[in-house]
Amino acid sequence: MIDREGIFTGDDPFGIARRWLEEATPLEPSDPNAAALASVDDDGMPDVRIVLIKDIEHDGFVFFTNYNSRKGQEIANSGKAALNIHWKSLARQIRVRGHIERLSAAESDEYYASRPLGSRIGAWASAQSEPLAKKSDLLEAVQTAEAKHGRFPRRPTHWGGFKITPTEIEFWSAGEFRLHDRFRWSSISGCDKWEITRLNP
Repeated sequence: MIDREGIFTGDDPFGIARRWLEEATPLEPSDPNAAALASVDDDGMPDVRIVLIKDIEHDGFVFFTNYNSRKGQEIANSGKAALNIHWKSLARQIRVRGHIERLSAAESDEYYASRPLGSRIGAWASAQSEPLAKKSDLLEAVQTAEAKHGRFPRRPTHWGGFKITPTEIEFWSAGEFRLHDRFRWSSISGCDKWEITRLNP
């Protein structure tokens, strides 16, 4: 029997992740849902950047981005990704590895419609990850997109959501003298059954 107690209790790793995020939300000064997302290119060279987790569903972690960006292309080519959510205020982190795929168009439409107008226009104006000669070119593209799409722009087909369905989730909490607590949940059957292992710090 694994000696999990306190903040590590629970039979659903996604429920634990949501609980930790709720606890961090009033404490983190900025973006408690920020996560470092890792991917690899066709040569196996790793890449990492910060994204915002917009939902922790019953079977995965959801974020939104430009599908044509470097991360979008790397994700599409490999179908795999990893992320790390770190809360300094709680001295905790969650590490996730797994398979990744696009959300449905309807799900992406729903979230896109909830964003501020400026962010919706920005999704049209920015050719994310492409070279930009000068900032004024981007601001001009914003003005052009505003004039073209108006106050109710539809979602660009190159922008939408991804969901990581984990094969592994690790919950980590800092301990005195770096004797941290770590529990790895390994998927046995989709997200319905898990093997839990305590790890050395």
